[in-house]
Amino acid sequence: MSDQLTHVGFGNYILVPRILSIVALNSAPVRRSVKEAQEKSLIIDMSNGRKVKSVIYYDNGHLGLSALSPETIQMRIKEGEWMLIELIYGVQ
Repeated sequence: MSDQLTHVGFGNYILVPRILSIVALNSAPVRRSVKEAQEKSLIIDMSNGRKVKSVIYYDNGHLGLSALSPETIQMRIKEGEWMLIELIYGVQ
């Protein structure tokens, strides 16, 4: 079985099976968890300097920051955009 990748903007991809949740960066608890992850060097910044709109929680404790909204990322995963990536780039 090949890995399921989804594009999250600016040439960055996430591994779908490792995602626990995707949340908006608009509440104090989420901001606190991002700050704690930064202190532990567990942040993966995929925003390319843009305003962070979503935080992706991974099963290994890392947090991904993306400039796309959680709804956009979820829609790309749901629509199976990762299948297109597999076909185009031959990801295995």
